[in-house]
Amino acid sequence: MSGTERPLGRSGVSVPALGVGTNRWNTGEPGQARLNETLAAALDVGMGFLDTAEVYGFGRSELAVGVAAQQDGRPVVLASKFAPLPARLTTAQFESALDRTLKRLGRESLDLYYLHFPYSLRGVDTWMKAMAKAIEAGKIGAAGISNCNVAQMRTAADVLARYGVPLAANQVQYSLLHRAPETNGVLDACRQMDVALIAYRPLAGGAVSAGSRKNKGSAALVDALQEVAAAQDVTTLQVALAWLLKRDEHVIAIPGATKPDHVRQNSRALTLELSDEEFAAIDRASTPTPTR
Repeated sequence: MSGTERPLGRSGVSVPALGVGTNRWNTGEPGQARLNETLAAALDVGMGFLDTAEVYGFGRSELAVGVAAQQDGRPVVLASKFAPLPARLTTAQFESALDRTLKRLGRESLDLYYLHFPYSLRGVDTWMKAMAKAIEAGKIGAAGISNCNVAQMRTAADVLARYGVPLAANQVQYSLLHRAPETNGVLDACRQMDVALIAYRPLAGGAVSAGSRKNKGSAALVDALQEVAAAQDVTTLQVALAWLLKRDEHVIAIPGATKPDHVRQNSRALTLELSDEEFAAIDRASTPTPTR
C-alpha cells in the first residue's frame, strides 16, 4: 500500500486517501468528454477512487463514470450505493439494483458498495445480509454503510460478522464546518471498530474558505486557513483537505469534482504536510458541531 492509500477497514481493499465524488456527474452537462478528462486526471495524480450512487442523476452519474473508466482503461477503484427506497423490501430487489449498477458502470464487480442511508422498512440487518451474499458471489469487494450513527454501525458490523465479512466504511458528512462525527461518536467508533470514515462534502461546498465576517467562528477559521495557506504557498481548500486527512488515519475524503483542474488542485492535499502547530491553530478556529 502506498503512502497515499488507506485501507477500507479490514476488508483487504485499499483506496487513495483522496477520491472524487461524482454526485454532479451527468452525461449531458458538463459533457462526457470533460468527465473523461477528469477521471484521467484523477488517475494521473493518484486519486483513482470514484464514488457514485444509483440515485445520483437517476443513474446518469454511474453511466458517466462507467464510460469514463472504460475510455481510460486503467484500473480505477469504484464505489456505489444501494438506496433502500420504501418499495424495496427484498434481497432480490437488492440484487437487481446491484446488477443494474454494475451494468451502468460496465463492470462485473464493484470494489465497494454502500447502503446509502439507514432509513428502511426492513432495517440495516436485512441489507447487510444481502451485502454479505453479494461479496460471496464476487459482485462486490467490500461492504459499507452511509449516513449511519454508531448504533447502526454496530448493527451492520455484527450482521456482517456472522458471515465473516468486516464492515469496511461509513460514509458521512465531515468537514471543518461540519465536525459532527467527532461529537456524535462516529469517528471514535471508526477507530475502535477499524472502519474507514469516508468524508463527503469535505470542503462544505467550498464554504470552508468563504466564511461570513458576520460569523466570528467562520471568520476565525478563514483567517487560520489563509495564514497556513500563505506560509505553505497553497490554497485554503488544499489546507482544509490536508487538515481532514491529518485528523485521523481512518479518514478518506471524496471532494466533488467535474473538471480536471479541480482534481489536480485537490491532489495537492495528498502531499501537503501540516505541522502540529498549524493543525492545532486550524482546529482551534473551527467550532465542532454540537450533538443533536
